[in-house]
Amino acid sequence: MLTSLSGGLAMLNEVKHKLPPSERKIAVFILEQPHEAIHCTAAELGERSSTSSAAVIRLCKSLGLKGFQELKLRITGDLQKSPDIQYRDIHPGESPESIVDKVTNNSLQAIKETTEFVNYETLEKAVTALKNAGKIHFFGVGASGIIAQDAQQKFLRMNKATSAFTDIHNAAMYIANVNQNDVVFGISFSGETMETAKMMELAKQKGAVTISLTRYGSSPVAEHADINLYISASREVPAPFRSGATSSRLAQLHMIDILFVSVVTDQYDKAADYFQEISTAMNFLKQY
Repeated sequence: MLTSLSGGLAMLNEVKHKLPPSERKIAVFILEQPHEAIHCTAAELGERSSTSSAAVIRLCKSLGLKGFQELKLRITGDLQKSPDIQYRDIHPGESPESIVDKVTNNSLQAIKETTEFVNYETLEKAVTALKNAGKIHFFGVGASGIIAQDAQQKFLRMNKATSAFTDIHNAAMYIANVNQNDVVFGISFSGETMETAKMMELAKQKGAVTISLTRYGSSPVAEHADINLYISASREVPAPFRSGATSSRLAQLHMIDILFVSVVTDQYDKAADYFQEISTAMNFLKQY
């Protein structure tokens, strides 16, 4: 199965603050000395970071990787990137030219890093679940609610019974009657949103397939999901204008687009018929 050959440093940066002490020491060592780390064996890295080879293997499992070799390959890919392609914060007094350049660069970087986090086996499971779902319920709060509405608008084109909610009480009424043929899709950038975590927990109790879309790493929302999808958030920091927030939103939309296009291409003949009917309906509305 195809996997990304980069993104290792971003993964480590995302989860290092949540790791157990020994794994965190290894992550910090790799982030500070990536060129040294890629030439180490697991035993050597454990010794260099004052831990153990077992801790190195546990770190790889925490990252959802198959082993230390995959982590080294991803880091090697990161080191081959152009140093010019990095996130750049926007500060007061920036010129219009600088703002256009930085916002564009940051958006492209967020999308690129998100694709590096893709686990293709997991993506295939998500596409299959959405394709076979009787009903799909998207849920998000605040800015994530906008992503949920975008997802609903897209999947309606596939003639799916689809809903999008930002209110926990309305969502609960729908989710109260879901079953194993339905999908509940929770969207939360932080993965910490209490309302979204509760909706996912309720959906699992009812037997629905649950899918989460969060920043990379463990979180309450992800823990209640059968299928975890991630976006990059390595630069979502309290910069003056929180330019990372814009980038993360685009990364979320990008992942929804990937899912939708995957479902469409897998059911192309049906999709073509549905799109034709939609086009006919839209043309009818233009007639006066």
